[in-house]
Amino acid sequence: MTFALTTRERLARARSDLRMGVPVAITDEAGAALALAAETATAERLDDLRAEGAVDLALTARRAETLKARAYDGDLARVALPRDAGLDWIRATADPSADLAWPMKGPFVSRREGSAALHRAAITICKQAHLLPAALVVPVAPERAAALAAGGLGMIEASAAPARADPGPLAEIASARVPLAVSEASRVRVFRPLDGAEEHYAIEIGAPDRARPVLCRLHSACFTGDLAGSLKCDCGPQLQAALAQIGAEGAGVLLYLNQEGRGIGLANKMRAYSLQDQGFDTVEANHRLGFEDDERDFRLGARILQAMGFSAVRLMTNNPAKVAMMRACGLDVAERAPLRVGRTRFNAGYLDTKAAKSGHLL
Repeated sequence: MTFALTTRERLARARSDLRMGVPVAITDEAGAALALAAETATAERLDDLRAEGAVDLALTARRAETLKARAYDGDLARVALPRDAGLDWIRATADPSADLAWPMKGPFVSRREGSAALHRAAITICKQAHLLPAALVVPVAPERAAALAAGGLGMIEASAAPARADPGPLAEIASARVPLAVSEASRVRVFRPLDGAEEHYAIEIGAPDRARPVLCRLHSACFTGDLAGSLKCDCGPQLQAALAQIGAEGAGVLLYLNQEGRGIGLANKMRAYSLQDQGFDTVEANHRLGFEDDERDFRLGARILQAMGFSAVRLMTNNPAKVAMMRACGLDVAERAPLRVGRTRFNAGYLDTKAAKSGHLL
């Protein structure tokens, strides 16, 4: 018996620590580094990092492009932190919502020698924690990282945080009958990833035949659209239309995946909205924040469907990427059912961008 943390548990702890403004030690075969999320850093912790050595601000290539900083490592830039740079400079560099208020932040000096693996892992963990994808990183000797870990600091290997890690299996932890307006014969099932991340939900209507393709919708959480009735997107109408269609057929599954804002989290989604108010489209706003067009992982939906005993689906979606991912995960997509609803004068540009830049079939 051992109480030592598994790799998944250490990664979950690292995400939590960065969200709280606590640094983590990251190691690989070449060395070690301390990493602190730019968004949650405090002046005291920044001083502590500087006491360890020269600090880099690791940014994704998307954000570096906006800042005209050189991304010598391809997918990221290691910007040398100026000696006089404080938290205001760091956050203005990491957060594009401050670009208009603080337009002159450069010139930036990017490092090009050595490995960027530890910086890359730090950015990945920030993304997984739904923080801005920017991290303060200072290389340290492996012995120093080990000593800090012995004193309570979290430590993780860089290989434990790949950019597109397999989400792994999800465990069903609870279910109950929940009569809905579209069907009284409904059950809500709750699935929890083994790494302790957000739970996801399956609404099963009727008694779908496991031997036949199930009518299914993979719906990503949208607080503003699903709950508040936002007119900036078509999420709420899609949710209601999908439930209504499943209810009319008498059997099917709606998966409600907690991947808000295309997987970047609600806070970053609001940052993207503020950039859209400045004239950028959905994709451009995500890029300026340092994210890709879409950070969601639809393998979660495939894992849940397989755990429920389904092997084939009739998928309600306008997004070919969902179809491709279901097939890549071993599910047969017998049909793609369009779901074109909710277009308004407020979201027309958003929908046009989804079609033109993200390949949605609208």
